[in-house]
Amino acid sequence: MERKQRILKALRKFVSQRAGLEFGDYGDVKAYRSEQRSITQDRHHAERMISSVEWRDSITADEIIEQSKHAFSGRLTIIESSDKLTIDYCTGQYFPTEYRKAVAALMASCLWANWRDHSLAPKTTGDSIRATARQNFGKAIANRYFH
Repeated sequence: MERKQRILKALRKFVSQRAGLEFGDYGDVKAYRSEQRSITQDRHHAERMISSVEWRDSITADEIIEQSKHAFSGRLTIIESSDKLTIDYCTGQYFPTEYRKAVAALMASCLWANWRDHSLAPKTTGDSIRATARQNFGKAIANRYFH
């Protein structure tokens, strides 16, 4: 399997893991369910952006690893060894609400760099990249991950 595909497969597996919410951390069912919905939405966002990175041949495995050093404060680490690839995440406050956002932020960072470096426009700006993000993912995802 190609290196980029191995990384994206590992990220998909990481995003797919159970969030591990603790009901006792919430005062009531309404707050708990609201958090569940938000976490599920983060999963859909991350999966959609992983797919977008996957089909762009101009985004390489090296670029994904390089972007992981900066995206989401560098808390998501891709560890490669000769026979194994591991995704590690250093929690900021609460793992269940962060880990999927970290993957989405990494993918957004990869896409931003790609659009910046491979744009056909003579002068690519942050505004034009955000417009491209809105066209590709809609306003909600673009506003959340492409700042």
